[in-house]
Amino acid sequence: MSSSTGTTRKPVYLAVYDTYADWETGHATAYLARAGYEIRTVGPVGGDARSVRSIGGLSVRPDIALDDVRPEDGALLILPGADLWDTSDDLAPFARKAREFLDAGVPVAAICGATAGLAREGLLDDRAHTSAVSFYLAATGYGGGERYVDTDAVTDTGDGTLITAGPTEPVAFAREIFRVLGVYEGEVLDAWYRLFHDSDAEAYAVLEKAGAA
Repeated sequence: MSSSTGTTRKPVYLAVYDTYADWETGHATAYLARAGYEIRTVGPVGGDARSVRSIGGLSVRPDIALDDVRPEDGALLILPGADLWDTSDDLAPFARKAREFLDAGVPVAAICGATAGLAREGLLDDRAHTSAVSFYLAATGYGGGERYVDTDAVTDTGDGTLITAGPTEPVAFAREIFRVLGVYEGEVLDAWYRLFHDSDAEAYAVLEKAGAA
């Protein structure tokens, strides 16, 4: 399948850090790239092009350090899960950067452990959101329990668009990202989701007809 566009777009920033869950963002980044978005990997604060290693053992040398990322330069910030979200404060600067993006009205998409990082930063207190399970976020002591939605992925379009999803929902996570950025819409978006989530072969015909296959 392929999709392309000649439209110049701002890049999508993909945060990468040691122990990041490499499988959680693959659907999103692959099809964003096919839609014409440059994917720029963002490493830890003060990053000096040091490679990071995913939980699956993949080594990635970030394109840019977190310190140098400005919300106005990007279309979206994606935060994958990682063991480090729950075992240290090392990734707190990424949650603070997410606040900058949301304050600037630039979307943020967080999945798995990254949702806990946003909870600790106070970014889920007043926004609809989801995660692995409600008590996982409750353990952070955050104040947004009443805004938790028990579903595959949630988009809150209040003061800055925030997408959240649990670790078992990378396809739904991608679906919401595509919806927010307008990569796919309506019947085509639904067909993309059905193809990759449900292995619905009939959905491929819809994508092909729309030139999205």
